[in-house]
Amino acid sequence: MKQATRRMFGLFLVFLLSQLNLGAASQTGAKSSGTGASHKSSHNGSIARTPYLGAIVVDASNGRVLFEQGADVRGYPASVLKLMDLLIILEKIERHELSLQDQVPVSAKAAKTGGSQVWLAEKESFPLDDMLYALMVQSANDAAVALAEKVAGSTDGFIDLMNRKAKELGMNSTVFHSVHGLPPAAGQEHDVTTARDLSLLCRELLKHSDTLRYTSTRERTFRPNAGSKTVIMRTHNHLLSHVDGCDGLKTGYIAQAGFSIAVTAARNHQRIIAVVLDSTDLKTRDSNAATLVAKGFSALADATPSSATASQHARSAAGNSH
Repeated sequence: MKQATRRMFGLFLVFLLSQLNLGAASQTGAKSSGTGASHKSSHNGSIARTPYLGAIVVDASNGRVLFEQGADVRGYPASVLKLMDLLIILEKIERHELSLQDQVPVSAKAAKTGGSQVWLAEKESFPLDDMLYALMVQSANDAAVALAEKVAGSTDGFIDLMNRKAKELGMNSTVFHSVHGLPPAAGQEHDVTTARDLSLLCRELLKHSDTLRYTSTRERTFRPNAGSKTVIMRTHNHLLSHVDGCDGLKTGYIAQAGFSIAVTAARNHQRIIAVVLDSTDLKTRDSNAATLVAKGFSALADATPSSATASQHARSAAGNSH
């Protein structure tokens, strides 16, 4: 009788322990699924779309739109906005307000700027020309801050110049809140723009001969002969080596926006600009940008009569003249 009682008591203990383990597993599973939901929510917080949020292709010579899809949808430009930094500085150089040999000092604020950088240290100083290469090739955020402070005295002052220039160019859906395109800190707002507005910025930039000198560079050394402090800068624009005639302009990425690019390419004395804004991944962005470049040149070819047709028209006109 006692053995039977012990057996029953033992079975009861096993059952009780199994229930306790199930409860613990259930709680662990709930926590795991909660973490997963958090990651999913964070991913869903991105405004990126497949194949993109918006895109446009224009003839660089006259601004004629060759293709557009969602071109007026507002998104986040990320580092593509550094094209506005470059435009403002090149204009000041051409007005002799700045020189490429001017020294750009590095402040504590610039040195602390994160993301893509050339690891500037406070109290370092570099020629403006070197800093522009860092801005365009490395997409250096620390260089963007140092340049802004050099040109306007502060990043806020430079942002005012950026927004003033955007209005001047007719970039009516664009508002800049930073000089680098990084995600906003608490209490700050995202930079916003559209594919169409970025195409206006690109067209204006291409009026300046130095633009392509910076944007076509694939690799350059920053702080040479400085041992471990030397930085080999490599472009983020892989279309430079994969798309015929491509010589610019700028890429951008932040998690909340995905991947963007402003591309320009020249073939047969014709130039097009293609903008892809806020694509879900890098390969999708680049493949669509390459496709849009091809589509742009195809549209230009269709709109341009062949040389044989042009000659025939010329002969016909000559024969009919009196």
